[in-house]
Amino acid sequence: MNRQTHDGSTTALSAEDLAALRENLNEQRLFRREQLRRLASPPAPRAGGVAARQTAARAEVGAKLAASARMVLTDVEAALKRMDEGSYGICRLCRRTIDLERLKIVPQARYCARCQQAKEFAS
Repeated sequence: MNRQTHDGSTTALSAEDLAALRENLNEQRLFRREQLRRLASPPAPRAGGVAARQTAARAEVGAKLAASARMVLTDVEAALKRMDEGSYGICRLCRRTIDLERLKIVPQARYCARCQQAKEFAS
């Protein structure tokens, strides 16, 4: 087991766990970059009426998808940076370890499940 320590906390992420999580994050980064590249191509304009409204609606959806993809990409890159710095897997609020199962599902997680719930409840 490879243990990282940060402010007295330890996480029991093995080297294999970290490698698998890093691979997942890198795959997500590539996917989001490709998604943003595809979304950067605006839909071809169509002549008035229904076609113009459909084009405008597609453009609006594309803009929202791009914003979401940029947000996820930022989170993924921040997780990779935390990994490089040795603070990956540590909750940013309570400083406890984030469960491996949570990281497998949401590898860019900044908070443990308890703090994430509290944060969402407070919003």
